[in-house]
Amino acid sequence: MQLLDIRNLTIELKTSDSIIRVVDGVNFSLKEGEVHALIGESGSGKSLIAKALVGALNQRWEVRADRMHWRGVDLMRLSDEKRRKLVSQDLAMIYQEPSRCLDPTAKISDQLEESIPETDHSGNIFQRRRAKKKRVHALLHKVGIKEHSKVLSSYPHELSEGICQKVMIAMAIARSPRLLIADEPTTALDSTTRAQVFRLLKSLNQLKNMSILMISHELEELTDWTHGINVLYCGQMVEAGPTEQVFAHPRHPYTKALLQSLPDYDMALGHKQPLYALKGTIPTLQHLPIGCRLGPRCPNAQKACVVTPKLEKEHGHSYACHFPLHKQEES
Repeated sequence: MQLLDIRNLTIELKTSDSIIRVVDGVNFSLKEGEVHALIGESGSGKSLIAKALVGALNQRWEVRADRMHWRGVDLMRLSDEKRRKLVSQDLAMIYQEPSRCLDPTAKISDQLEESIPETDHSGNIFQRRRAKKKRVHALLHKVGIKEHSKVLSSYPHELSEGICQKVMIAMAIARSPRLLIADEPTTALDSTTRAQVFRLLKSLNQLKNMSILMISHELEELTDWTHGINVLYCGQMVEAGPTEQVFAHPRHPYTKALLQSLPDYDMALGHKQPLYALKGTIPTLQHLPIGCRLGPRCPNAQKACVVTPKLEKEHGHSYACHFPLHKQEES
C-alpha cells in the first residue's frame, strides 16, 4: 500500500526583501513497510521536507505541492486541526539534538507517560496509572535502556545524548506510528551508541513493519537495510531509486562524489593522503545558481546545465542530469 506520495514539492522562505526557493520541485513516494533514506550535504533541504510533511514549519515558510498524499488523503487540503490529528496518529518524528527537544523542566517519566495515548488503557484512574507505568518500562526496555528507574527519575540534562536519543525513540514509537521519520538520529553519538540506534530502527521495521524515512549522513549504515535512496543537493532531488541500484550504478555526478568520499578500509592510504571530496562548497540560499544547482561544482558541467534538467526514469531509477554518467561511459 502506498503510504506517502509527494509530487512537485516546493518550499520557499520569505525574507524582508526576497523569496528564496529552498526546496525545488521534489518528488517522493514511500510504500508500507519500506525504509527510504534522504541523503545529501547539510543544507540540502532534507530536514525541511520532513518538517513540511508533519507541518512543523512556521509562517515564514511557504509550502506548495501538486500532491502530498498520506494514504490517499491530500494533506495540503486538510485544515490545520485535522492535519495535526492525522499526523499525531500515524506519523512520529525523531529530531536532531534530543537533549534540546526534551522538556528540561520535566522528568523523563512524565514525558514518556504523556506520549502514551489515553485510549490504550481502561479502568479506573489507579488501574490506568499502573498500566501506563508498565508501558513506560516496556518502551524503555524495547529501546535498550535496562536501568529504567534511574532514567525515569532524571531530567534530560542529567542524561547522556545517547540515552536522550533512545528516550526520544521510545516516545516516538509509543503510539505505534505507521511512519517514523528519523532526522539525523545518530548526530553527536559515539560509535557504539550509533550502532545500537541503527539496530533498533532496523528491528522496528522488520518486526513491527514500521515504515521509516531516514535522514542521515551515515551512508555505510544505509546500504544493508534501506529499500530506497533519495539524493538531494541544495533543495533539488538529483537521483532516486533502489538502494543497491543507486550504490552500484550511480547516474548523477553528485551521487558518485558522495560514494567516492566514503573511505575504503581495504585500500591502504599513504601518509597524509587526502580523502576524495567534491571541489567547492554548497552555495548559500541567497546566491543559488540557476539551472542545475550542482553546476559550479560539477566536473561534467556544460552550457546546457544553466537549464534545470528534467527527471528521467530508467527501470525504477530516476535522475536529473543533462549528462548522466552511464551515457558518458557508453560514448
